[in-house]
Formats: sequence, structure tokens, C-alpha cells
Amino acid sequence: MTPEAIGFALLLIGVVLLVAKLIRVRWKLAQRLFLPSSIIGGGIALLLGPGVFGRLAAAMGTDRFVEGGLWGGGVLQVWSALPGLLISVVFAGLFLGRRIPNLRYAGRLAAPQIALGLTFSSGQYVVGLLLALLVLGPVFGLPPLTGALIEIGFEGGHGTAAGLDETFAQAGFPEGEDLALGMATIGLLTGIIAGIVLINWGVRTGRTRELTSTAKPSVAERMGVVERENRTAAATLTVHPSSIEPLALHFGLLAIAVILGQLLLWGLQALERMLWADTIELFAFVPLFPLAMIGGIVMQLVIDRFDRLQVVDRQMVERIQGFALDALIISALGTLSLQVIAANLVPFLLLAATGVLYCIGVFLFLAPRMLPSYWFERGIGDLGQSLGVTATGLILMRIADPELRTPAYPAFGYKQLIVEPFFGGGLITAAAVPLIVQFGAPPLLIAMAVLLVVSLLLGLLVFGRRREEPVAAAPPAP
Repeated sequence: MTPEAIGFALLLIGVVLLVAKLIRVRWKLAQRLFLPSSIIGGGIALLLGPGVFGRLAAAMGTDRFVEGGLWGGGVLQVWSALPGLLISVVFAGLFLGRRIPNLRYAGRLAAPQIALGLTFSSGQYVVGLLLALLVLGPVFGLPPLTGALIEIGFEGGHGTAAGLDETFAQAGFPEGEDLALGMATIGLLTGIIAGIVLINWGVRTGRTRELTSTAKPSVAERMGVVERENRTAAATLTVHPSSIEPLALHFGLLAIAVILGQLLLWGLQALERMLWADTIELFAFVPLFPLAMIGGIVMQLVIDRFDRLQVVDRQMVERIQGFALDALIISALGTLSLQVIAANLVPFLLLAATGVLYCIGVFLFLAPRMLPSYWFERGIGDLGQSLGVTATGLILMRIADPELRTPAYPAFGYKQLIVEPFFGGGLITAAAVPLIVQFGAPPLLIAMAVLLVVSLLLGLLVFGRRREEPVAAAPPAP
């Protein structure tokens, strides 16, 4: 593959993303659903790929587009390699530029949110593994690994699903990546649609505390455009460009975080080979991105200690993350195999329906009893995340609490610091497939069931019964 081919494939992602944004601006349905441009662009990439455009062209008598659709096989080859690379950049920046708070303070504020978040996450494994063991395996002959697809696709999202491609392949289930990507798409769309429907229901029934029936998103918000009077800088110049480009500085910090994660992964794999690889292999299957997240945490601890000039800008890190995630989603969806989903359509729909019903059920029946106050505004964020990653949760919280007057945002943010290192693409998500391969599904099912029970008991009997503590304007220093 030539450098020109790689460059052209990257340029095409930018073109597709721009076209998708124009569609978002003009397409009313996409505005009402708040569809991200990356999802629209991923749909375009998929439709013009071999699975749709290529098959239509073949039906019309030409085999020219069978291999790569309108894009060509070389472009798809580049795109197929991007998600596994870009997801490490996304996860390396999760905590970079964000001061690590006092854990006692964060835990006290977010404890009910943590219990609810763990109920969503662990329960997705419980219902998924039960479905795999009782139905998908005996009836459809699918491996127990399918039981992990709900959490990987829903809460982990497209990035996590694509990042686990080699893990699925090494586990002897390469179809898992395409099924997980399909689950991620279903989860994201369902999260947005169901979330907006539930917010409208909450407004009509008086369950929302801040949003009234007269509060509606503006036309610009639906189009995904910031009004001129509300525009702010996307990032802050913390170093002079004559010395180093600020974007390059922050990319370098992310690069160090990823490298630290790679060194940690290599070290753990070497330790495993020396001590227990003859009987158990776990780290041989673990992907890089959760270790890149740990590398980012290590980097942030160093920054908290030595960055006296505060040159690390969180907004700049988020811009790099956002670009990586947009490119990741388009490349992942553009290389999605529709044949795999079609061949496993009934099991796929069973998994998706089970996951959606479980998450909505937790929000409607457990969130009011586990969160001591503002249950709707706080619960809707966790529902959006449990179905369609963190961004979906933030979108729904923004709609339900447009003025940011409830404790939903700080509680959600601190919960992320404690839960996200493990679920939603964290260590447990990454280790779930290797654990199932090595020990089978029952041990993981038992562990997740215990965690689910503990989360329910704490949420229902402890946190849900206490009075909400006041939210401080800023956390105490760690």
C-alpha cells in the first residue's frame, strides 16, 4: 500500500464528514434526533461500500465494485486499520488535562450515580450472558462470547467494538467485531430516540425538575451550529506558537500516554509468559486502549505535580479526541460487514432488544429509587451512556437540564472517573472476552451478578434513602 493511498483514504474521511454535516444541517429528521455527523457519515460510507453499492452494481452486471464499493479496496484496507489505532488516542485523553479530584469527595457526591452506573453495566453482562447460555448457544450455535456484545456495543460504543477486532479474531470469533459494531449503532440510535421520547414524557408528566413544556432546543442547536453570540474558543493557547504549536504539544502528551500504555501492556504480557501463560492467558488478548487510558492517568498525575504553568488545556485534548472519534466511527462503520449481521440477524435482534429493554427498565423503575434527588436529570445521562456511550448521555442531560442547575453533571463526571476505567471500554470490557475464552461464561456471569446485587442493595437501601448533599462549586484539591 502506497503512502498516497493512505493519504487519500484519510482525506476521504474528511470529505465524508463534511458531507454528513451538510446533511445534518438540512435534514430535519437528523436534527430532531440529534444524530451526530459521524454516524451520518458512517452510514454514507457503509452505503457506498461493497455491502450495498457493490452488491447493487453486481446485480446490474458489473463486478468492478464488488471488492471495495465506490471507495475501492485500498481505501477500505486503510479504514479497517484506523479504529484500532484511533481508539487508543481517545482513551489516552479521557483524564488528561482534567485534575484528578479528591476521591473521598468524588465518591460521596457520586456514590448513588456509581451504584446506578454499575447496575447498568453489570446488568448488561448478566442479561447478555444468560441469553447466550440459554438461547443463543443451544438454539443458534453461537459461542458464549456473544453474551458480552451488549456491553461492548452499547456502553463501549463503536470505538471499543472496533478496538477489540484482534481480540475477537484471536478468540476464534472474528464475526464478533461486526456484531458489536452493529450493536453500537443500534444502541446509539436507540439511546438518542428513546432518550428524547422519555424526556418529552418526563416533561408532560412533571418528572423533570428544570425542563418545562415551553423549553425547546433552538433551531441552531438542532442543526448542530452554535449561535454567533454564544460562540467561544474551541481551545486555549497555553504556549506561544512560535515555540511549539499548541496542538502538537497536546498530541505529544497523548502520544506519551499511548506509549506508556503500550509499555505497560508489553510488561504484563511478558510477566504472563514467564509466570502463568502455560495455564492461563489473559493479557495476550487484551487490546491497547484500556492501558492507554492508564497511561493518560499516569501522565495527569505527573502534570498535577509538575505543571506549574498550567500549559495543558483540557479543551485542546477534547478537540483531538473528538477528531479521532469522528474518524474512527466513519472508518468503522464504512468497513462494517452487513453479511455477518444478516447471517446472524435473529440472534443480533434478540441481543439488541434484550439490552434496550433492560436499560430502559433500569431507568424507569430503579433510577427513581436509587437516586436521592433529581432522578430524571441524573438518570437520563446514565441511560444515554448505557445505550450509546458518554456523548449520548451528555446530549440527553443537556436537553433535560439546559441551564446546568441540577447536580447531574458533576455527579456524572465523578462517576466517570470511577466507573469508566472498568466498564464502557475499560479494563473489564477489554478483559471480558479473554476471561470467557479462558474460563467460560459462568464465572464472569457469577461475578457480574454479584456486582449487580451489591449495586442494587447499596442504591436501593442506602443511597436512595438519604438526603442529597449540597454540591460544591469546585472539588477540594486531592
